[in-house]
Amino acid sequence: MRDLPLPTLPISEIRAPRRSLHRTPDEAADVGRQRERLEVVWARSESEVREAQRLRYEVFVEEMGARLTPPAGSPDGHDIDLFDPFCEHLLVRVCDSYGEPGKVIGTYRVLTPEAARRVGGLYSDTEFDLTRLRPYRSRMIELGRSCVHPDHRHGGAIMALWGALGEFMMRNDLDMMVGCASVSMRDGGHVAASLWHKLSKTHLAPIEMQVRARLPLPVDDLEHTLEVDPPALIKGYLRCGAKVLGAPAWDPDFNTADLPLLMRLADLPARYKRHFLGL
Repeated sequence: MRDLPLPTLPISEIRAPRRSLHRTPDEAADVGRQRERLEVVWARSESEVREAQRLRYEVFVEEMGARLTPPAGSPDGHDIDLFDPFCEHLLVRVCDSYGEPGKVIGTYRVLTPEAARRVGGLYSDTEFDLTRLRPYRSRMIELGRSCVHPDHRHGGAIMALWGALGEFMMRNDLDMMVGCASVSMRDGGHVAASLWHKLSKTHLAPIEMQVRARLPLPVDDLEHTLEVDPPALIKGYLRCGAKVLGAPAWDPDFNTADLPLLMRLADLPARYKRHFLGL
């Protein structure tokens, strides 16, 4: 899911420790790939957040061609927006042969319910009318700006991030995640429209939880009968029990179609509860 001075939340409010993980990259697709030692940490300084923002710039701007409108005074080569100072930033570093952590190769940002109240809403509120989710906001975090360096997109980094996110939610008595999962619009939106029509038949949330895009992708005017598979990240969310909350919004700045997704810890399959939550 996507999507300056940095007054981060007090450590006493977050209760999420730094930790190191040694995780095997994701299953059969990674046979023969050397195991990486990864360190997962929550950013505790402006410089650490800057590392995440530089990685986001590399992925979203240099690789994907996004057009950013950062706040005045933002340094060049960083993806920064007005939500960043209110978010917690989760980082994955790859360690060298001596176990010393190196550069950031993966990141998520997390907006807690309390931080969302301070900033005036979620990033997702700018793309969707989330009125029907109002009863859940006090126990719901928003995930955004997720990305992994192209040299490390073999599953290990995402699995490490998800493990830390699960631990974070358990420690802070939170049980829902919401966010926007992006699909490239480089083909004009036909893949995104086809994916929406496919998932709306199999993974659509109940009507009482559905949301409406503020700038809808015109899915009915696009080819929507293509045989498509979800991108890897969306496929991972769906395997964890995520639901699609409605038709995609069009994000012209990132040139993506954004699917609103919601995942509840209660809906995690048993094997993922064991893996991520230790239950």
